[in-house]
Amino acid sequence: MAQLVVNSGICSCSMGAAPCTLAFLPTHKVTGCKQPAANIMDHVPFLNVSGFGMCNSIANPTVAAATAAALGVLTPAACIPTLPAPWAPGAAKTTIAKMPALDSASKLNCAYGGVISISFAGEAIISVS
Repeated sequence: MAQLVVNSGICSCSMGAAPCTLAFLPTHKVTGCKQPAANIMDHVPFLNVSGFGMCNSIANPTVAAATAAALGVLTPAACIPTLPAPWAPGAAKTTIAKMPALDSASKLNCAYGGVISISFAGEAIISVS
């Protein structure tokens, strides 16, 4: 069973160089282990997902420009998360603020081809379905 994702959870991107600590504000007024809990709509760049250090995706314009300047040698550039859609699939039965709760099995796609996954939910006690 998947865990409820809360503030200070950790995620990683398949195109990123470093993990990212998730940040969720207490706007939903729901907590898990005394931390604000998230739903699938909590995917705002630099608010909820701060970035993954350096990006290795050639689909990222800054990586493409740096690679072109290096005469075709893949050159990572700063990660700027571009997150056009919510986390998916979210919890099937548990909702927070009328949206599916964010669970540790959910994924988030970056517009530049990276797949973001939860490595640590921020707590290990609360299971959601």
